[in-house]
Amino acid sequence: MPAFTSPSPQAISVSDLNRQARQMLERGFGDCWVEGEISGLARPASGHIYFSLKDAKAQLKCAFFRNRASLSRTPLKDGDRIKVRGRVSIFEPRGDYQLIVDAVQPSGEGELMAAYERLKRKLEAEGMFANARPLPYPPRHLALITSNTGAAIRDVLAVLQARWPMIRVSVFPSVVQGRDAPPALIRALALINRHARREDESDPFDAILITRGGGSLEDLWAFNDEHLVRAIFHSRLPVMAAIGHEVDVTLAEFAADVRAPTPSAAAERLVPDRRDLEATLNRQRQRLIRAWQGRVNAESQRLDHLRARLRHPGERLAQQRQHLAGLDRRLQLAMHQRLQRDWQRLDAANRRFALHDPSRTLRQSRERIDQLRQRLDTAQRRRLHQERQNLQGIARELNAVSPLAVLGRGYSILQDDSGQVVRAASQTQPGQTLTARLGEGRLKLEVKRRLKR
Repeated sequence: MPAFTSPSPQAISVSDLNRQARQMLERGFGDCWVEGEISGLARPASGHIYFSLKDAKAQLKCAFFRNRASLSRTPLKDGDRIKVRGRVSIFEPRGDYQLIVDAVQPSGEGELMAAYERLKRKLEAEGMFANARPLPYPPRHLALITSNTGAAIRDVLAVLQARWPMIRVSVFPSVVQGRDAPPALIRALALINRHARREDESDPFDAILITRGGGSLEDLWAFNDEHLVRAIFHSRLPVMAAIGHEVDVTLAEFAADVRAPTPSAAAERLVPDRRDLEATLNRQRQRLIRAWQGRVNAESQRLDHLRARLRHPGERLAQQRQHLAGLDRRLQLAMHQRLQRDWQRLDAANRRFALHDPSRTLRQSRERIDQLRQRLDTAQRRRLHQERQNLQGIARELNAVSPLAVLGRGYSILQDDSGQVVRAASQTQPGQTLTARLGEGRLKLEVKRRLKR
């Protein structure tokens, strides 16, 4: 019979297959929203952004091209949960299945904004945003509620130190983000207000500043807590709130007596600038000097006028002259004493300013950094020594269980021609050639006969 040959099947190229698959995906899905967690975020020099969206069971590669990424206001980092809008496609050169991203928004932002607006309308209807008590200017003793590790506390204290070093600040550290933040902030407010009610308090608080740095809507959500808003509204002391950046407005800020756009701006509103006061003091001193000189000149003119009018009688005129001379001396002495007191007050103020020189704080901080650096070096050396000892112990254990070490003690391993290990005499036949592997080298052996035990 003649041989039968089947016809060769028609094949397409890989590039054609990928192109057709891409077209089918793009037509079949169109635009869609996908929610997941960012993983493997990359920002090459091209300006494009590449990352994967993942959940508990799968992951999806995403490409966010520069023309779209430049319009997005949502910051992206590994671990963030986001929603993206895009179209499903294939990167033809590699055959990679991916999502071409057009827009990004934080996961749950729409729901949070809706909840924010509902609670805002409710609290506004109850009058929770009606506080408008004036804060003392400047406050003598400020209660500061914020995180003791964030940038806000550094900004506030730096501005207060530069503008008004005489103010006393008591910091009440609190978490300012997450589920634990509202109860912690409420406890700090309650503690401050309890101190304000004590009659035996020698240096009571007279104002409260509650603040934190900027962040996303989720980061600032603790300051939209209903219980925290009510605690701020019912505070015995006036409250200034500065939460986030200027564009961020939380419900806690609506309930406060005064709102500031940023932590630094809050500190600037709380206290005057000592440099302005120094300039004012200098102007007042110049005015005092001019007034004193004017008064002396006026009295001198009056004395000249009286001298011209009272030429006789001589004795009476002499008495008046002595009296006027005495008045002049008293006036000059009084003006001199007044000027001396003002100078002394100015020197005292300058000395107080010098006590709060920021260079002292900077020097102490540098010493602290040096100490921490020395502790870090010591800890690193100690840890390296421990790791060396651990490695040596592991090497000893591995050497103890190594089959080569067993061979070195006089044992051998028998193998047949196929390389199989011979474990029993029954596995061999007389005349069979075996290989013996020793601690050093190998031997070729021939089986003469099998012995019984």
